[in-house]
Amino acid sequence: MKVTPTELPEVLRVEPQVFRDERGFFLETYRAERYREHGIATAFVQDNHSRSGRGTLRGLHAQTGMAKLVRAVRGSVLDVAVDIRVGSPRFGRHVAVTLSEDNFQQLFIPAGFAHGFVVTSEIAEIEYKCSAVYAPDDEIGIAWNDPEIGIAWPVKTPILSERDGDALPLAAMREHCPVYSP
Repeated sequence: MKVTPTELPEVLRVEPQVFRDERGFFLETYRAERYREHGIATAFVQDNHSRSGRGTLRGLHAQTGMAKLVRAVRGSVLDVAVDIRVGSPRFGRHVAVTLSEDNFQQLFIPAGFAHGFVVTSEIAEIEYKCSAVYAPDDEIGIAWNDPEIGIAWPVKTPILSERDGDALPLAAMREHCPVYSP
């Protein structure tokens, strides 16, 4: 397994070892001990699975105290993490990584970061581990197209939920964001 920091050093790209032969492939998608050895000591308590069609954009979402480990099990997505920790030297900066069924990569997104993705294949299925149980009253939604963040999404008019379409820019949500603690 290879773990490398992204441009936001707390957000980690995980490349599991994939064993391939004439039958197909095999990989471990998660083993706590190995992840701890690479600095991901998060205790995950909930797994989620979503399916979406091309052009669907989900996010940007954050929940106080929730970290995620995201992977694409079918298709491909552009997966994005945004630092929303007030006082962080990287507040408002983002990183975007392609996750696909072909590259097997995962993205570890620690607490204090918003997360979103857009489907770039016909269909995509995403699985992600969460370090906290979903609590809708604790969720923060940030506008996917906030110019302050400046994400270069590969779609001009994504398919959005009503909630994501009505999300406010980061500046308006700042008082709801977690405080940076080095």
